[in-house]
Amino acid sequence: MKVRIGVSLGVDGSTDPAALSQALAAMEELRFDSVWLAERLTTGIPDPIAGIGFAAAVTRKLKLGTGVVVLPGRNPAVVAKQLASLDRLSGGRLLVTFGLGGQPDERAALPIPEGRTRGDMFDETLELVRRYLTDDGVDGVAVQPPTVQQPLEFWVAGSVPAAQRRAGRLADGWLTSLLTPDEAAEGRKVVEAAAEQAGRRVDPEHFGISLAYAEGEIPAGLQHTVATRRPGVDPAALVPLGLTAMATLLEDYIKAGFSKFVVRPASPPADWPATLATMAEALLPLQS
Repeated sequence: MKVRIGVSLGVDGSTDPAALSQALAAMEELRFDSVWLAERLTTGIPDPIAGIGFAAAVTRKLKLGTGVVVLPGRNPAVVAKQLASLDRLSGGRLLVTFGLGGQPDERAALPIPEGRTRGDMFDETLELVRRYLTDDGVDGVAVQPPTVQQPLEFWVAGSVPAAQRRAGRLADGWLTSLLTPDEAAEGRKVVEAAAEQAGRRVDPEHFGISLAYAEGEIPAGLQHTVATRRPGVDPAALVPLGLTAMATLLEDYIKAGFSKFVVRPASPPADWPATLATMAEALLPLQS
């Protein structure tokens, strides 16, 4: 099993180009597998599509992940064109994860037709994005240029059973968060069962988890997120305190059958290169 460790810039990252360039250079030099950009409209993190374009221009080997792109409410042809362009311009380094959108206060900015659900729109849009990237396209429209990766793989993010089943029915991989190793292992079974029922298979190495670690206390905002999404669960069971605890937790996830990790400090660091060096020393020995 190939263990790969990438780094998320979190949801509070900066768009300062010098700081972003320094962080990306450090990730590549330290040999992290990938960088991941979240989609948040109301925080300082760069847009994942624009940010990945920037990252592609200043790196050569680092893989470039969307963690995640919110799919419902988007034009599938435009999404397909953006992804094809990014994969082409990065030399085939693009990693794509889609989500329904986890921030209720931002969902209104990506409206869906009246009478439709976000889940239904997600399923429909994902199918159309795939079709636009094929030679046949949709209604005679096929996105060009073709992607370097053939086919371009799409992962689905989410923690609840509906997201797990969707990953099994439709996706090439599952990226989850805020689940314990035992819960993640049970979720993997749901994904695999849904895939089998749909007459397909998810690669056993395409199971990943996104997680943060805290130095000292868990930030109040993250505690609130845990309390909202996982009421009654001790935040310390999901957000390890320190990198030693983080490494131990990653080992538990590996035993549970997960091999792709997107890690981040719970609070934005003042010095990304220094923080990344510390993270690399503690975590990259697990990468294989």
